Amino acid sequence: MTQEIWVVPFFGQGHLLPSMELCKHVASRNFRTTLVIPSNLSSNIPSYLHLYPLLEIAELPSSPPPLQQPGLDPPFPPHMHHNQMAQGLENLLSTRSQNPDSGLPACAIVDVMMGWTLEVFEKFEVPTVGFFTSGACSAALEYAAWKGRVEELKPGEIRLLPGLPKEMALADSDLKSRPHRPPGGRGGPPGLGGPAGQMGGFPRPPGDMGPPEMMGPPKLGGPPPWLDEVKGSIAYMINTCDDLERPFIQYLTDQVEKPVWGIGPLLPELYWKSAGSLLHDHEIRTNRRQSNVTEEEVIAWLDSKPLSSVLYVSFGSEVGPEMEEYPNLADALEASNRPFIWVIQSGSGGCGPPPQFFEGQPGAKAGESYFPCDLDKKVGERGLIIHGWAPQLLILSHPSTGGFLSHCGWNSTVEAIGRGIPILAWPVRGDQNYNAKLVVKHLKVGCMVSDDLSQLIKKDDIIKGVESLWGDEDVKNRAALLRAKFKHGFPTSSVSSLDAFRDFINQKAV
Repeated sequence: MTQEIWVVPFFGQGHLLPSMELCKHVASRNFRTTLVIPSNLSSNIPSYLHLYPLLEIAELPSSPPPLQQPGLDPPFPPHMHHNQMAQGLENLLSTRSQNPDSGLPACAIVDVMMGWTLEVFEKFEVPTVGFFTSGACSAALEYAAWKGRVEELKPGEIRLLPGLPKEMALADSDLKSRPHRPPGGRGGPPGLGGPAGQMGGFPRPPGDMGPPEMMGPPKLGGPPPWLDEVKGSIAYMINTCDDLERPFIQYLTDQVEKPVWGIGPLLPELYWKSAGSLLHDHEIRTNRRQSNVTEEEVIAWLDSKPLSSVLYVSFGSEVGPEMEEYPNLADALEASNRPFIWVIQSGSGGCGPPPQFFEGQPGAKAGESYFPCDLDKKVGERGLIIHGWAPQLLILSHPSTGGFLSHCGWNSTVEAIGRGIPILAWPVRGDQNYNAKLVVKHLKVGCMVSDDLSQLIKKDDIIKGVESLWGDEDVKNRAALLRAKFKHGFPTSSVSSLDAFRDFINQKAV
């Protein structure tokens, strides 16, 4: 009988999208593959996924997260979602264990933010593989910072991290926090699983730091928060590849003394098959979010701009600058005289989780949100301001795009790198700080928006950052060279790693 692998993602597009791509890669290696999700996420699964003969979807009974109540402390309190899912998972495993035609999976690939499920899998003696949807650098730096006791760094001191590239040495400036938001400030999703903890309901990912209002690098002094969540796993998968992060993959392999495979970047199949052409998001990803523009309008606007002239500005759907920083960004874009696309999400700069987490729920309301009054009139055709969803893959693959002002979320980072777009890094929290350091210090395909992220970002910081990015020919050349490594498709090192995973599981079954 063909062996079965389960994939258990965390909630949110940044976790669900790579998990779906992973399912396709696993199924292509002749494993029956089951994506295990809470039922309230079923609408996020594109219909084409059902076309893969070895791929199935298993839904666990669940309710959507409760609406965020202002003034609660902690800001994202524990709730019944975890218990409901845990019971559903246990029931599913129990049913499968009693069915000789299906049986238990040979292995479960579990997102590191779903570490609470390991106890359920252990009960049924199902081995687990820890899955990092972010890159290896954040996990490696966090582990090395713990081992190197960098919390003892003195002002001006730089600490080399044994086993890691020297350019990744940490200074005290790397450990400064972003300005604090008020309780309930934006910075993370509502607590959706796991035992009650500092994030009010789920374990922290590599590089994250606890309560969402505590912006910036993680707190130091203890072991990485993910380490305890994955300690029972037999191996680890990371959403990266050798061309991007080989030293960091090797470091983690040496430290955890278990197989660590770089099996990404887990981007859509068409992304890899269209290395030299324009990507159309509607052909690649299901989108149910609203926008004030169509893909055709974005293409027409980009077509009217010179080669590599457009600055693309987007902070993703879950985090963003402080409310006080948005006017500075608007003023900088007005003053820069460069063409730009600025994507502004609903709830940008506001308190509480982003509204996308509560779409469709009774009582859901639009919260505080920044809107750049009259900026479109001031800049005219030089700027395109998008409210809501934007066709990011299209924008990054268009020849008119020349730079990306980004929060350095992992998916956005690798999407830009794969298309040779230099990055102006404006990290907000958690692993984004380490991703930015990887981009600027190790890969050298970007610049920082400011040397001191512990202060509010000013208009002049942004203008200087943009001009620095556009004027750095070395950064542009390295971005082009790195893009060339991906022109032949999905990285060969990741193909080999996925094959190694297949062999590893098959050997355990003998």
